[in-house]
Amino acid sequence: MAGLKEVRIRIASVKSTQQITNAMKMVAASKLRKAQMAIIKLRPYAAKLREILQNLSATIDSSDENVFTQERKPEKILLIVIASNRGLCGAFNSNIMKMAVQLMGTTYHQQFNRNNVSLITIGRKASEYFRKRKYNVIASHDELFDQLTFANAAVIAEKMMKGFAAKEFDRIDLIYNQFKNAAVQRLIVEQYLPIAPPEASTQGPVTKVESDYIFEPDQETIVRELIPKTLRIQLFKAVLDSYASEQGARMTAMNKATENAKDLLRSLNISYNKARQNAITNAILEIVSGAEALKG
Repeated sequence: MAGLKEVRIRIASVKSTQQITNAMKMVAASKLRKAQMAIIKLRPYAAKLREILQNLSATIDSSDENVFTQERKPEKILLIVIASNRGLCGAFNSNIMKMAVQLMGTTYHQQFNRNNVSLITIGRKASEYFRKRKYNVIASHDELFDQLTFANAAVIAEKMMKGFAAKEFDRIDLIYNQFKNAAVQRLIVEQYLPIAPPEASTQGPVTKVESDYIFEPDQETIVRELIPKTLRIQLFKAVLDSYASEQGARMTAMNKATENAKDLLRSLNISYNKARQNAITNAILEIVSGAEALKG
């Protein structure tokens, strides 16, 4: 059994760790409330904007002017991997890395073997992971989480749109965690470019889109103006989703760490009391033995 001093040191260490994890849980909870409100407000707008864009794009034949809806043979792939700048959030980051690696090993296996898969990382954990393993990381935007604004996200979206329009990439996918609640994050692989057509209905095949809109000046001009705005919003929504998911994952992980510290403290206190009782018993035995020896 460990001595009293050793147990006391361990108890002090665990209490200090418990205070840190509890403080981190409270900070994550505060950030989560703000991030949750931001993504909840943005989602309906982003979803409706994308729905309108998909419906309008479905009625226009692909042309050079509508380059963002053109389906090309996916020879050159760009993956946007959105992780976090900090750790201590459970499996949040590792799940993102595993999904990206799995995607390159299955869906884009041929392109990866030809070195035609590029990565743009958002979040220091993703940047360090893929650069250390010599993946083709063409850009990192770890600073985005320091100032998470629509304007900063729009700059990255513009670069991706220019790359797709210049045929540097044939397909661009987003990989991120979608926020559901504080304890649940959904891993998402989302097609960013080209813009996907409306999804097939579960009730049957897709029917021709009939939009009750009045177009001014004309449908093609509106689509050309709407596409860049929708793509900027889509990237910003993905980053906000990831940020809210990160805070929820960190809050959950720190809460579990705090509970584990409580259990460990309970076990250490029991060990300390046993060691203390053992020391007292030994002291009493020595006193009694000494007294008996003096009598003899």
